Amino acid sequence: MLTLDRAVGDFEQADVLVEGGKISAVRPNISAPNAEVIEAARMIVMPGMVDTHRHMWQGILRNVLPDGSLEDYRNIVQRTFGAKYTPDDVYAGDLFSALGAIDSGVTCILDWSHIHNTPEHSDAAVKGLAESGVRAIFAYGNPQNETGRYWEMQGHKYPGDIARLRKQYFSSDDQLLTLYMAAPSASPELILEAFKAARDVGARITIHAGVGEFGRNALLEKLNAEKALKSDTTYIHCCTLNDTEWKLIKDTGGTVSIASYVETLMGHGNPPIQKAIDTGIRPSLSVDVETSVPHDFFQQMRTVFSLQKNEVWARRLSGDKNPPKFLTAREVLEFATIEGARANGLERKIGTLTPGKDADIILLRTDRLNVMPMNNAVGAVVTSMGPQNVDTVLIAGKVMKRNGQLIGVDFDRLTRLGDQARDRLYANANVKNVRL
Repeated sequence: MLTLDRAVGDFEQADVLVEGGKISAVRPNISAPNAEVIEAARMIVMPGMVDTHRHMWQGILRNVLPDGSLEDYRNIVQRTFGAKYTPDDVYAGDLFSALGAIDSGVTCILDWSHIHNTPEHSDAAVKGLAESGVRAIFAYGNPQNETGRYWEMQGHKYPGDIARLRKQYFSSDDQLLTLYMAAPSASPELILEAFKAARDVGARITIHAGVGEFGRNALLEKLNAEKALKSDTTYIHCCTLNDTEWKLIKDTGGTVSIASYVETLMGHGNPPIQKAIDTGIRPSLSVDVETSVPHDFFQQMRTVFSLQKNEVWARRLSGDKNPPKFLTAREVLEFATIEGARANGLERKIGTLTPGKDADIILLRTDRLNVMPMNNAVGAVVTSMGPQNVDTVLIAGKVMKRNGQLIGVDFDRLTRLGDQARDRLYANANVKNVRL
């Protein structure tokens, strides 16, 4: 058992007692004669993984852009498809993405939702998340249109509609869905407007920064001049930030989300894993876009692990006499759990198997050929496992997956829903659907 809580420790064999959706005890040989027992022999029990940035409305566009750049993504996914999304498309996308996350062991996910062409689109996104049963941070973002100049659109109510969303869906902190603001990639004036709308309703903020050549615009320095940078903000990618901006994140208590697979794939810039560590920031991890990237977190962990090691080896080979330390597999696993919970503002609820926290728990099979015979639990999770090892998933104590199968999911309905949404979207966007 990997609790990832250093005070509790790890166990060769132990029990987790769940009562009322929360972890009440973690230790060997718990006596609870009236409890339902989930047998976890030959499994690794650990906290669910936490994704801090995924554009879940794109769940019906999986693999649509395997060879594309960041510019291709903007033109095809956002401005061609996104501009034509209906509320039903948003609902389907969020539902597919959320169920895929649960299926692969991600129990908490931040939905970076920049598809709010109308308030009905927002309602549909929340509906999809709630129906899935995932623990989600709904980050309310800007709409999409053909030009990328969302502020010229008619019909949207971004960012002010966050006040309605707070009242209608997020009035309680004791629920699986949490409200954030997804600040736009726009002028400082529009970003500041979104920041204010978020803070007026007590919502935390997430924002893309340091993305490609455009990210070399010293945006964080400009926002800091307006005293806008605070500890309630997560900065995504950060590949091309300058040293001053990194120091501002650290000094203001911000958190960082790295999506290294997509950053190397699409041209965001070198994933700033070592830069974050050198600055004193432990990053969280994220998938970003399922249009081009695998949906599971095992891939994200391996990508970060290998890229950081490669950077250190390169510096050693170039003659650096004081290279950084290599990341360990355990540190990467903590990025995928503890640091994700912190960036999502939920470190008091999830991220470790700690008595008093919510029971977001996954069971990973070790009797599979990709990891057997077992030698090192942390090493197996980070370097060798995949979604096929995810046997059981609990979210707030509710069993969402067991014996390798999602519970309560009508796959015939899901298949019809996905096919219909995809075909409708292609037709509305006037794009030929060639699935070869």
